[in-house]
Amino acid sequence: MRIHHTEYKLQGKIFISLSLCFVLCLFLFSPEVHAETQVPEKFTYNVYWAGIRAGNASLELEDSPDGVTITSRAVSAQFISIFYRVEDLAQSILYPNGYPSLYVLKIHEGRHRRDKATYFNIKPDNETQQIIYNNKLDNETVEFNFERPAFDPLSGLYEIRKRQLEVGRSEFIDIFDSKKLWNVEVQVLRKERITTPVGEFNTIVIKPIMQSEGIFMKKGDIYIWLTDDEKKIPAMIKSKVKIGSFVAKLVDGNY
Repeated sequence: MRIHHTEYKLQGKIFISLSLCFVLCLFLFSPEVHAETQVPEKFTYNVYWAGIRAGNASLELEDSPDGVTITSRAVSAQFISIFYRVEDLAQSILYPNGYPSLYVLKIHEGRHRRDKATYFNIKPDNETQQIIYNNKLDNETVEFNFERPAFDPLSGLYEIRKRQLEVGRSEFIDIFDSKKLWNVEVQVLRKERITTPVGEFNTIVIKPIMQSEGIFMKKGDIYIWLTDDEKKIPAMIKSKVKIGSFVAKLVDGNY
């Protein structure tokens, strides 16, 4: 099968969609939690489009002097990088209460760059929360104040995995992204047993209802398979797009 230059570039863009989905769309729940995730953790994923490996992604949680740090990286495969290089980093540092103190996003996708930092002050009782957004490339700094505390797109993953999910019941969480506060719905769809390169898992399938165009450009519905246990490890991610679908599958990790 011949794949032309434009198709390679398209694969790169599709890989971006999935890599961002991986690092940003597993987020969406409030801190009414009881189970504890294991720290440190590290998971590695292969990313495929139309059966072709387009790159890999990783998710890591570790303790640091400032608190729990969540780091996600996504890198395009070598042959994709020839036409459309992807090298993305997202990182969130959490307060002890699970809410973020700092969220950093560094994007390198072809000629496109992003370098942003968002600072979250602790919300005092009966006062608003101050959030400071800094776009380093555009030299833009904007201050926001909200009545409700917010997560960034990555730190919410640390919360969803501690949540008790019930099929048929949607969950909601406040996410600050693209200079807006979004009340995001996550639908809990069904339970399903799946096979990955590292084995079989009983999972629970969720579907975030995306609102922020700044993350996903509304490229397609996202489905996430979390292991149906207290750890809720993201074992697989799928999304449909106009020209097919892409998949990320767990290939390594301390599960």
